[in-house]
Amino acid sequence: MPRQPVSPQLRANAKRMRKDMTEMERRLWNQIRAHRLMGLGFRRQMPVAGYIADFACPQHRLIVELDGTQHAEATAMVADDKRTRKLGGTGWTVIRFWNHEVMHELDAVCDQIVAFVRELEENANG
Repeated sequence: MPRQPVSPQLRANAKRMRKDMTEMERRLWNQIRAHRLMGLGFRRQMPVAGYIADFACPQHRLIVELDGTQHAEATAMVADDKRTRKLGGTGWTVIRFWNHEVMHELDAVCDQIVAFVRELEENANG
């Protein structure tokens, strides 16, 4: 898929969000940054298809989203579903974790990301 240009406003928002990461985003980022997780290269607060992904692994076109309690509300769930479908339509796969999972089960979250990447690799290799 061809890359779409990123608007200056979206780029500025992503930059601001990188500086103002939540505690849960920082916790996960410390585990996945600098190719620490299975050698995967993740970017944080990366603009993708008009959205800002919490974490993106461009090599596997994988987006990892962290959701707080506000994402359990009906309107947020609808918006999240729309976002996931749009990103999927551009070739990205989105996986989501609740903040409490990152807080209390960080190793399990990382294990799930690794398992998901392995599954993507297996599917790509036939």
